[in-house]
Amino acid sequence: MQFDLTRRLSAEALGTFFLVMAVVGSGIMAQKLAGGNDALALLCNTLPTGAVLFVIITIFVSVSGAHFNPAVSLVMWLRGVLSRTDTLAYVAVQIVGGCLGAIAAHLMFDLEPLQVSQTARTGLGQWVGEFIATFGLIATILGCVRFNMAALAPAVGLYITSAYWFTSSTSFANPAVTVARALSDTFSGIAPADVPGFLVAEIAGALAAAAVLGWLLRPGAAAK
Repeated sequence: MQFDLTRRLSAEALGTFFLVMAVVGSGIMAQKLAGGNDALALLCNTLPTGAVLFVIITIFVSVSGAHFNPAVSLVMWLRGVLSRTDTLAYVAVQIVGGCLGAIAAHLMFDLEPLQVSQTARTGLGQWVGEFIATFGLIATILGCVRFNMAALAPAVGLYITSAYWFTSSTSFANPAVTVARALSDTFSGIAPADVPGFLVAEIAGALAAAAVLGWLLRPGAAAK
Protein backbone atom coordinates (compact mmCIF):
# COMPACT_ATOMS: atom_id res chain seq x y z
CA MET A 1 0.00 0.00 0.00
CA GLN A 2 1.33 3.46 -0.95
CA PHE A 3 0.36 6.19 1.50
CA ASP A 4 -0.06 9.76 0.27
CA LEU A 5 2.66 12.32 0.93
CA THR A 6 0.76 14.11 3.70
CA ARG A 7 0.46 10.91 5.73
CA ARG A 8 4.08 9.94 5.03
CA LEU A 9 5.31 13.34 6.19
CA SER A 10 3.12 13.16 9.28
CA ALA A 11 4.59 9.76 10.11
CA GLU A 12 8.13 11.10 9.68
CA ALA A 13 7.42 14.14 11.85
CA LEU A 14 5.70 12.11 14.57
CA GLY A 15 8.36 9.41 14.62
CA THR A 16 11.22 11.92 14.85
CA PHE A 17 9.30 13.79 17.54
CA PHE A 18 9.12 10.67 19.70
CA LEU A 19 12.73 9.74 18.95
CA VAL A 20 14.12 13.08 20.13
CA MET A 21 11.69 13.28 23.04
CA ALA A 22 12.96 9.88 24.17
CA VAL A 23 16.63 10.87 23.74
CA VAL A 24 16.31 14.17 25.57
CA GLY A 25 13.75 13.04 28.14
CA SER A 26 15.65 9.93 29.15
CA GLY A 27 18.82 12.03 29.38
CA ILE A 28 17.11 14.42 31.78
CA MET A 29 15.72 11.56 33.86
CA ALA A 30 19.10 9.82 33.86
CA GLN A 31 20.87 12.94 35.07
CA LYS A 32 18.33 13.31 37.88
CA LEU A 33 18.63 9.70 39.08
CA ALA A 34 22.24 8.69 38.36
CA GLY A 35 23.74 10.71 41.20
CA GLY A 36 26.63 12.00 39.12
CA ASN A 37 27.57 8.58 37.72
CA ASP A 38 28.06 9.35 34.03
CA ALA A 39 28.29 5.69 33.01
CA LEU A 40 24.95 4.93 34.65
CA ALA A 41 23.41 8.05 33.14
CA LEU A 42 24.58 7.02 29.66
CA LEU A 43 23.14 3.54 30.15
CA CYS A 44 19.82 5.05 31.23
CA ASN A 45 19.90 7.25 28.11
CA THR A 46 20.84 4.36 25.82
CA LEU A 47 18.16 1.81 26.62
CA PRO A 48 15.10 4.05 26.00
CA THR A 49 16.62 5.27 22.73
CA GLY A 50 17.08 1.75 21.37
CA ALA A 51 13.64 0.74 22.60
CA VAL A 52 11.80 3.69 21.09
CA LEU A 53 13.54 3.12 17.74
CA PHE A 54 12.20 -0.42 17.71
CA VAL A 55 8.68 0.84 18.42
CA ILE A 56 8.50 3.77 16.00
CA ILE A 57 10.08 1.81 13.14
CA THR A 58 7.61 -1.03 13.71
CA ILE A 59 4.69 1.41 13.66
CA PHE A 60 5.67 3.63 10.75
CA VAL A 61 7.85 1.57 8.41
CA SER A 62 4.87 0.63 6.24
CA VAL A 63 3.67 4.25 6.12
CA SER A 64 6.75 6.34 5.34
CA GLY A 65 9.67 3.92 5.39
CA ALA A 66 10.46 5.04 8.96
CA HIS A 67 13.51 7.14 8.13
CA PHE A 68 13.33 9.73 10.96
CA ASN A 69 16.77 10.80 9.78
CA PRO A 70 17.86 13.09 6.91
CA ALA A 71 20.90 10.89 6.27
CA VAL A 72 18.62 7.91 5.65
CA SER A 73 16.33 9.97 3.40
CA LEU A 74 19.37 11.21 1.45
CA VAL A 75 20.50 7.64 0.82
CA MET A 76 17.01 6.59 -0.22
CA TRP A 77 16.94 9.47 -2.72
CA LEU A 78 20.29 8.34 -4.13
CA ARG A 79 18.84 4.83 -4.47
CA GLY A 80 15.79 6.15 -6.32
CA VAL A 81 13.32 5.32 -3.56
CA LEU A 82 12.38 8.98 -2.97
CA SER A 83 12.06 11.87 -5.38
CA ARG A 84 14.10 15.00 -4.73
CA THR A 85 10.98 16.94 -3.74
CA ASP A 86 9.84 14.25 -1.32
CA THR A 87 13.34 14.00 0.14
CA LEU A 88 13.45 17.72 0.90
CA ALA A 89 10.00 17.48 2.49
CA TYR A 90 11.07 14.46 4.57
CA VAL A 91 14.16 16.32 5.83
CA ALA A 92 12.14 19.43 6.72
CA VAL A 93 9.54 17.60 8.78
CA GLN A 94 12.19 15.44 10.46
CA ILE A 95 14.02 18.55 11.68
CA VAL A 96 10.82 20.26 12.81
CA GLY A 97 9.53 17.12 14.53
CA GLY A 98 12.85 16.62 16.29
CA CYS A 99 12.98 20.19 17.58
CA LEU A 100 9.41 19.90 18.86
CA GLY A 101 10.38 16.64 20.58
CA ALA A 102 13.15 18.44 22.50
CA ILE A 103 10.72 21.15 23.56
CA ALA A 104 8.17 18.56 24.71
CA ALA A 105 10.81 16.79 26.81
CA HIS A 106 11.68 20.06 28.53
CA LEU A 107 8.03 20.77 29.26
CA MET A 108 7.55 17.33 30.82
CA PHE A 109 10.37 18.01 33.28
CA ASP A 110 9.37 21.63 34.03
CA LEU A 111 12.39 23.08 32.26
CA GLU A 112 12.60 26.09 29.98
CA PRO A 113 11.06 24.99 26.69
CA LEU A 114 13.63 26.75 24.50
CA GLN A 115 17.28 26.27 25.42
CA VAL A 116 20.71 26.51 23.85
CA SER A 117 23.12 23.73 24.73
CA GLN A 118 26.48 24.54 26.31
CA THR A 119 27.87 20.99 25.96
CA ALA A 120 31.01 20.93 23.81
CA ARG A 121 31.26 17.94 21.48
CA THR A 122 34.03 18.53 18.97
CA GLY A 123 37.37 17.26 17.71
CA LEU A 124 38.65 14.62 15.32
CA GLY A 125 37.77 11.72 17.62
CA GLN A 126 34.13 12.80 17.89
CA TRP A 127 33.87 13.38 14.14
CA VAL A 128 35.33 9.98 13.38
CA GLY A 129 32.87 8.51 15.88
CA GLU A 130 29.96 10.15 14.06
CA PHE A 131 31.23 8.99 10.68
CA ILE A 132 31.44 5.41 11.92
CA ALA A 133 28.13 5.59 13.77
CA THR A 134 26.28 6.80 10.66
CA PHE A 135 28.11 4.41 8.34
CA GLY A 136 27.05 1.49 10.54
CA LEU A 137 23.47 2.69 10.79
CA ILE A 138 23.09 3.00 7.00
CA ALA A 139 24.79 -0.37 6.53
CA THR A 140 22.34 -1.92 9.01
CA ILE A 141 19.35 -0.43 7.20
CA LEU A 142 20.52 -1.38 3.70
CA GLY A 143 21.39 -4.90 4.76
CA CYS A 144 17.95 -5.41 6.29
CA VAL A 145 16.19 -3.88 3.29
CA ARG A 146 18.13 -6.21 0.99
CA PHE A 147 17.78 -9.44 2.95
CA ASN A 148 15.35 -9.27 5.88
CA MET A 149 12.90 -6.36 6.24
CA ALA A 150 11.31 -8.02 9.27
CA ALA A 151 14.59 -7.53 11.15
CA LEU A 152 14.79 -3.78 10.46
CA ALA A 153 13.28 -2.48 13.70
CA PRO A 154 15.23 -4.71 16.11
CA ALA A 155 18.44 -4.36 14.09
CA VAL A 156 18.37 -0.55 14.10
CA GLY A 157 17.40 -0.42 17.77
CA LEU A 158 20.19 -2.80 18.74
CA TYR A 159 22.76 -1.08 16.53
CA ILE A 160 22.12 2.35 18.06
CA THR A 161 22.07 0.83 21.55
CA SER A 162 25.52 -0.63 20.99
CA ALA A 163 26.88 2.40 19.12
CA TYR A 164 26.08 4.65 22.10
CA TRP A 165 28.89 2.75 23.82
CA PHE A 166 31.48 1.94 21.17
CA THR A 167 31.62 5.37 19.46
CA SER A 168 33.37 8.39 20.97
CA SER A 169 30.42 10.62 20.04
CA THR A 170 27.74 8.38 21.62
CA SER A 171 26.26 7.89 18.16
CA PHE A 172 23.99 10.75 17.19
CA ALA A 173 24.09 9.38 13.60
CA ASN A 174 21.20 11.65 12.60
CA PRO A 175 21.33 15.29 11.41
CA ALA A 176 17.79 16.04 12.59
CA VAL A 177 18.54 14.69 16.07
CA THR A 178 21.81 16.63 16.13
CA VAL A 179 20.05 19.91 15.34
CA ALA A 180 17.33 19.21 17.92
CA ARG A 181 19.85 18.31 20.64
CA ALA A 182 21.48 21.72 20.16
CA LEU A 183 18.23 23.13 21.58
CA SER A 184 18.60 21.22 24.87
CA ASP A 185 21.07 22.31 27.56
CA THR A 186 20.77 18.92 29.26
CA PHE A 187 22.66 15.62 29.40
CA SER A 188 22.10 14.89 25.69
CA GLY A 189 22.82 18.38 24.35
CA ILE A 190 25.42 19.60 21.87
CA ALA A 191 26.62 23.19 21.55
CA PRO A 192 25.35 24.83 18.34
CA ALA A 193 28.92 25.70 17.32
CA ASP A 194 29.73 21.98 17.26
CA VAL A 195 26.73 20.97 15.15
CA PRO A 196 28.32 21.62 11.69
CA GLY A 197 31.20 19.21 12.36
CA PHE A 198 28.75 16.49 13.36
CA LEU A 199 26.56 17.12 10.32
CA VAL A 200 29.50 16.84 7.92
CA ALA A 201 30.66 13.61 9.56
CA GLU A 202 27.13 12.13 9.48
CA ILE A 203 26.53 12.95 5.82
CA ALA A 204 29.99 11.67 4.89
CA GLY A 205 29.35 8.43 6.79
CA ALA A 206 25.99 7.98 5.08
CA LEU A 207 27.41 8.56 1.59
CA ALA A 208 30.32 6.21 2.24
CA ALA A 209 27.96 3.49 3.45
CA ALA A 210 25.69 3.97 0.44
CA ALA A 211 28.66 3.54 -1.88
CA VAL A 212 30.20 0.56 -0.10
CA LEU A 213 26.94 -1.30 0.56
CA GLY A 214 25.65 -0.43 -2.90
CA TRP A 215 28.61 -2.34 -4.32
CA LEU A 216 28.69 -5.09 -1.71
CA LEU A 217 25.00 -6.00 -1.84
CA ARG A 218 24.47 -5.64 -5.59
CA PRO A 219 23.57 -8.99 -7.10
CA GLY A 220 26.40 -10.12 -9.35
CA ALA A 221 26.80 -12.73 -12.01
CA ALA A 222 26.42 -16.28 -10.84
CA ALA A 223 29.70 -17.92 -9.87
CA LYS A 224 30.98 -20.46 -12.37
